[in-house]
Amino acid sequence: MRNDMKWVACWGNATSITNRREAVYAKDLTLRYPVRMPFSGSQLRFRFSNLTGTEPVTLAKVFVGHVPITFAGEVGVTLMPGTETESDAVSYPVHRGDTIEVSFYLAGFTQMNSGTLVTGPLSKGYYAYGDYAEADELPLDLSRHTNWFYFLNTIDVLTSADNHAVVCYGDSITAQSWPDYMAQLAFGSHVAVIRRAVSGTRILRQYDCITYQAYGLKGATRFPVEMRVAGATDVIIQHGINDIIHPVGEDVNPFRPWSDLPTVQELEHGVEDIYVKPAKAMGLKVWSGTLLPIFGWRTYNEERDQMRQAFNQWLRTSPIFDGCIDFDAAVRSITNPKAFADGFDSGDHLHPSERAYEAMAQAAAHKLIRHIPRYDHEELF
Repeated sequence: MRNDMKWVACWGNATSITNRREAVYAKDLTLRYPVRMPFSGSQLRFRFSNLTGTEPVTLAKVFVGHVPITFAGEVGVTLMPGTETESDAVSYPVHRGDTIEVSFYLAGFTQMNSGTLVTGPLSKGYYAYGDYAEADELPLDLSRHTNWFYFLNTIDVLTSADNHAVVCYGDSITAQSWPDYMAQLAFGSHVAVIRRAVSGTRILRQYDCITYQAYGLKGATRFPVEMRVAGATDVIIQHGINDIIHPVGEDVNPFRPWSDLPTVQELEHGVEDIYVKPAKAMGLKVWSGTLLPIFGWRTYNEERDQMRQAFNQWLRTSPIFDGCIDFDAAVRSITNPKAFADGFDSGDHLHPSERAYEAMAQAAAHKLIRHIPRYDHEELF
């Protein structure tokens, strides 16, 4: 490897427990995920995850375009439960703006426990019934679009040493569109935006029942795994609202006891101990992200909002962070700061609208991208 080249993550999602439905297995299925390259490079490598699976998963064929992805020289791979597996480096020159397609075929009955649901303008996958891993196009009558990303966890590119990755870590707010909009704003810079987000997750607790398993792993379990990001320099942490809004009492829901409701101090200590200290030990800059308005959400009350406001104040002012991205200020109403601004509420009073996600991306890009040199020309490898 040349001294001016390094591996940098150019795409990534978290891996978590998929939603438990009646059918949890697939057979004779092709999955295909298009990925836009944020910068140029000469080789690619791929990480596949069965982190939350309880059975081995066999990917019978794995391709990027028409090029086989191999594992220790072998075509196909079996992902053992609770593990992640990295491919061999694949010689596959890419240029900034290229869209590559990663396709893999599940031949036999396959447990579909490991994946995550993400949305956004750059996040779209497809599945087809049958073996089409090597096909130029999936058959229209046998394929559909999906926002579930199974097994494929991270793509690295061997690229210029100037390039680096920024990690967006969080829950459903981050599993939705703002990281994709940030990636669009970063396009043409030296920054790749890597999403590590799982809907429903909390900092301090997790659900171990099938009803809420898809709400994902707690922070102490997630963070060490999800921060395996080549070339990362920064992490944005926007997490904690589910710790505040989930508990309702066992008389209402046996899985959501009041004992799960943390104090603000417990949230602060959790962020510092679980996220900030480990991230700093990795040499990363850590950016806090304030929690968004929840006025009108079904479990809203004044006490919860007071917790959110106090936690946000700490996120804005604590010296343990390298800076704060004030997402709350970017989307809240001027006349009623407890609520979203007009047009910025998705309708459930918890998740932002697409316009609001764009505003969140702009707030993050203002802090992390605006001073980064732009490409003057396309680098070739």
